[in-house]
Amino acid sequence: MERDVALRCISSMATKTLLGELARLLGERAGGAIDVESIGGVDAARRVRAGEALDLVVLSHTVMGALENEGHVARGSLVPLARSSTAFAVAAGAARPDLSSRDALQRALLEAPAIAYSTGPSGDHLIGLIERWGLRASLEGKLVKAPPGVPVGGLVADGRASLGFQQYSELFEVPGIDVVTAVAPEATATTVFTGAVASTSAEPDLAAQVLRDMGADALAPVYARCGMSLVRADSPGR
Repeated sequence: MERDVALRCISSMATKTLLGELARLLGERAGGAIDVESIGGVDAARRVRAGEALDLVVLSHTVMGALENEGHVARGSLVPLARSSTAFAVAAGAARPDLSSRDALQRALLEAPAIAYSTGPSGDHLIGLIERWGLRASLEGKLVKAPPGVPVGGLVADGRASLGFQQYSELFEVPGIDVVTAVAPEATATTVFTGAVASTSAEPDLAAQVLRDMGADALAPVYARCGMSLVRADSPGR
């Protein structure tokens, strides 16, 4: 028998595993299931802006700030939850390129037949890096943008890209790939994912309480298991 849904949450794919775990742990306290839908961040923000009936929204901190300013999430309800770093992926068993320095990373990008990246913050970072390094023209035709909601790791696993760049939390559980975390400092991007109460929530007080519970220090091991770190109350970013 299905449990009643107490709250509806929408998020980007980066926090899918984490929010699934948190929803399972906190659902009983909420008095029903916490239904989490994780999709491409661009589509998630679009649906929030369209006024869909939701209780919680978890997206990158930058996007959440914009949604708060636009009135789509309750002002003052933002709670930074998870800090995520980026990594590269190669096909499982393939030779791992040296990505540990700027020169080595540039060489690997130029030698890669195809490079996959996401529509989210990690993709924005990689494209910005490529442009700052003056490599955009050299890599034109080799850059493969993953459709919203499609993991970059999947494109690497099925051979559509030889190198992929995304949040570590979106790569580490994808079958058919190996993850390379030793990368040049310039390629290391940290994104904070923040939650807030949707302006359309029918249960704003309950949603706010669940959001506070999600940021409890005791849940730090859950964040670590999901490839992210908890943004603690006394740390930068909250």
